Amino acid sequence: MAEVYYVGVDVGSSSVRAALVTRGGLLETTAEEPISIWEPQSDHYVQSSTEIWEKCCTVVKRVTQNVEKSRVRGIGFDATCSLVVLDQDFQPVPVSQGGDRRRNTVMWMDHRAEEQAARITNSGHRVLSRVGGVMSPELQPPKLLWLKENLRESCWDKAAHFFDLPDFLSWKATGSLTRSLCTLVCKWTYCPPDGWDSGFWSSIGLEDLLENNFSKIGSATCSPGSPLGGGLTQDAAADLGLEPGTAVGASLIDAHAGGLGMIGADIKGFQLPCEDQPITSRMVMICGTSTCHMAISEQPLFVPGVWGPCLSAMVPGMWLNEGGQSATGRLIDHMVKGHGAYTQLQEQARQRFPHTSENIYSYLNNHLSLMAASGSTVDLLCSGLHVWPDFHGNRSPVADPTLKGMVIGLPLSQTLDDLALLYLATVQALALGTLHILEAMKEAGHDIRTLFLCGGLSKNSLFVQIHANATGLTVVLPDQIEAVLIGAAVLGACASRDYSTVQEAMERMAKVGKVVRPDSELRGFYERKYKVFLRLLAHQREYQALMNQQ
Repeated sequence: MAEVYYVGVDVGSSSVRAALVTRGGLLETTAEEPISIWEPQSDHYVQSSTEIWEKCCTVVKRVTQNVEKSRVRGIGFDATCSLVVLDQDFQPVPVSQGGDRRRNTVMWMDHRAEEQAARITNSGHRVLSRVGGVMSPELQPPKLLWLKENLRESCWDKAAHFFDLPDFLSWKATGSLTRSLCTLVCKWTYCPPDGWDSGFWSSIGLEDLLENNFSKIGSATCSPGSPLGGGLTQDAAADLGLEPGTAVGASLIDAHAGGLGMIGADIKGFQLPCEDQPITSRMVMICGTSTCHMAISEQPLFVPGVWGPCLSAMVPGMWLNEGGQSATGRLIDHMVKGHGAYTQLQEQARQRFPHTSENIYSYLNNHLSLMAASGSTVDLLCSGLHVWPDFHGNRSPVADPTLKGMVIGLPLSQTLDDLALLYLATVQALALGTLHILEAMKEAGHDIRTLFLCGGLSKNSLFVQIHANATGLTVVLPDQIEAVLIGAAVLGACASRDYSTVQEAMERMAKVGKVVRPDSELRGFYERKYKVFLRLLAHQREYQALMNQQ
């Protein structure tokens, strides 16, 4: 029998990727294209939905060029939870003052709406219980409010459709305005089975969104992976190089696609702590520019400072809690590239790996191993250097976008050794941030036994090992390194009806690769390091209080 395929499309912060995936979950081929990010002013990050769709078409054509199109059974899209604005004719509406019309997408990491988010939090409305009690500027209500208050004539009055980027992509593909529960529940305060809370939108000054049964933000919803419309429209099929009618699954946020690509994997034979335990004992971490920490439960669990519980937002019928760190890969890059020894690092890395794709982080990991004393572990090098990692605010579990980064223990020198240690301390801080989230979720009733990591940072062996060591949990990496693309392909497989449920597709298509276990001898070290980590937060609060005294 001829092999059948599904296409997974992933729109990250800075690139669009696609994969051709077999029924058994094997990646046949992948393609990637960069996308533009504009920063018209500080903390404003915008993109073009037109460019993003064009790049989606390019990568899909590339991964399917050597297969019969009739064998491509379905396609699924995931994307960052960015806000796309279109007018009544579905044309782009600019989201910046005097901005280019094509630049119509407010990125997930755009923090322009911090003041609006704080106001919504202070309202104390009941919907806040499902976002950890605090409205983040990364969610859509404060961004919408900012647009109304700051770009009334040029944007708000012209806007007829507000999409989360994943839903924009599925609309472009099918013409269907049905939104995925993933986006609406996680980022827009939608709550099935009740739906939209009219009182919430009215209380924050966005009562105009109630018009025509909330048509501007979504009147119809469905679970991720549900087939949309009649599949690919004639125009979309031509754009993508696929057959009209090809099944399209309701979309996911990119991190949640990574969750689908890992959390349901068959783990028999790997001797994992979560073996013979329900799927609720697993946490998925999607580690890239930022990191999302996702766990599911059979009953709703409310975790202060953590988004959720969200019904059917990732796995249909299960409740999702989503923690996160606003800057991880981006923070590591910031710390390393801003150091005085960065130029020296680049040169040393080029000399050591002149003919390979090894990068500066491979060099730094090796350099740290050389710095460690014989018989000692790399982790112990940073007993006197500590980082609080919230340079872009804290998403979870403190849920305070005003928090800033801290570094304690810097020397006057700026050698390559100093750079390597700062890099190590930053990675350790991010791992301790994960422990902070785990502790909050455990206190609320989650029982997490094993971490499942995917995304760009999961390819960094030091990052993975330190997460195991700092949390004391075994870390599982996927067999197929692009778990997010597998998750997107799962959506297409479900929409094609080749699998009857998302759970069945996950178990067949997601596979375990490498297992990384914690170093038990470092338990005491990280217990002490975690105490310092928490003390840094207390100190920052103390300093803020001192400076606010009149």
